Amino acid sequence: MRPSNLEEWVGQAHIIGKNTLLTRAIKADKLASLVLYGPPGTGKTSLARIIAGATQAVFTQINATAAGIKDIQRAIQDAKTAIGLYGKQTILFIDEIHRFNKAQQDALLPFVEDGTVILVGATTENPYFEVNKALVSRSMIFELHPLTRENITQLLKRAMADKERGLGYLQLNADEDALGFLADMAGGDARNALNALELAALTTEPDADTGIIHIDMEVAAACIQKRVLRYERNGDNHYDTISAFIKSMRGSDPDAALYYLARMIYAGEDPKFIARRIVICASEDVGNADPHALQVAVAAAEAVNFIGLPEGQFALAQAVTYVACAPKSNAVCTAITAAMDDVARVQIKTIPPYLQDGSYKGAVGLNRGVGYKYPHDFPNNYVEQQYLPNELADAVYYHPTQNGVEKKISDSLRRLRPSRRYDVDSK
Repeated sequence: MRPSNLEEWVGQAHIIGKNTLLTRAIKADKLASLVLYGPPGTGKTSLARIIAGATQAVFTQINATAAGIKDIQRAIQDAKTAIGLYGKQTILFIDEIHRFNKAQQDALLPFVEDGTVILVGATTENPYFEVNKALVSRSMIFELHPLTRENITQLLKRAMADKERGLGYLQLNADEDALGFLADMAGGDARNALNALELAALTTEPDADTGIIHIDMEVAAACIQKRVLRYERNGDNHYDTISAFIKSMRGSDPDAALYYLARMIYAGEDPKFIARRIVICASEDVGNADPHALQVAVAAAEAVNFIGLPEGQFALAQAVTYVACAPKSNAVCTAITAAMDDVARVQIKTIPPYLQDGSYKGAVGLNRGVGYKYPHDFPNNYVEQQYLPNELADAVYYHPTQNGVEKKISDSLRRLRPSRRYDVDSK
């Protein structure tokens, strides 16, 4: 079921879309050396085969898991012969290029550099870490992303209908929710989903009367070896689960928060979506009661983006437990909400002149910045001064709680501005 041309390609629109650089290069047969980087089942080898079918160059393939220096030398010698006898360049496709050791990669470098071969490498590992820096610098890097649920569902339906390359020779029928489940559980890997569909088709008894092989949710779950959870990414249960997840963190119950985290991961939820909710909770529900919560949440989001699942679940769990156990305050949330309300409600004539920009020529003549008191010129780096516009001179938006770090913030604010009410009761 690999696509045989660009017209059959599904997904990766950021690199194989209309008028993208790689699409144009393939169609024009004007490829430069490149490395295709992405998780399994996202189309790296399929894309190399499309290139093979589209090019007039000689196409040679090596798998780095089994090849050695002699195989590289043989491929280079063949490439030189192709240039000498036929005037044709060679595209050398190396699958799993990160499996080559430094000496094997170094052996390629001079021939990539002088144009003897055009290198097309495929790797599941970050090429900036696992591939010779000199090779990387001479290649374009294209990152393939995990396929979406919609992409994989489309491929499954195509496989069911295709009589020549797929399962269309069978009388196959599948429930939409079963196909969606396979697509979700495949983790962005088309190969996983297609293997599960094939297994379901070949191990399910056809109906005695109609001869139809019916694939329902139970069959789909058995073939991809996942238990069915009542969880659809766009259904009510999705929103119920994420709601329970957030409320558990807000309610300082790390065990409940971990359960809902595990439930979402198991059901195939996008880890980046989960990470965003943790970051929001760290600001909205913890805030300055523990400023480190936001740092931990953002670090977890970056880690998930960098390493993906399954290892990314540890970073998510670390952030979830930290946020759940942190002291809570929504003072920052209520503060910005109140300030936004005043921006919309109160018409401000002008920002106080002494706070305006006085750095440009002629500013003093316009009274801009005149009279500003520079706090660092005063004891303890503080001086009493009105910063709010006149119309809102007495407004208080931020009411720090007595929880965690905010207790110190509250004490400091009341000491610096005793005329204002910074205590909780003044909300």
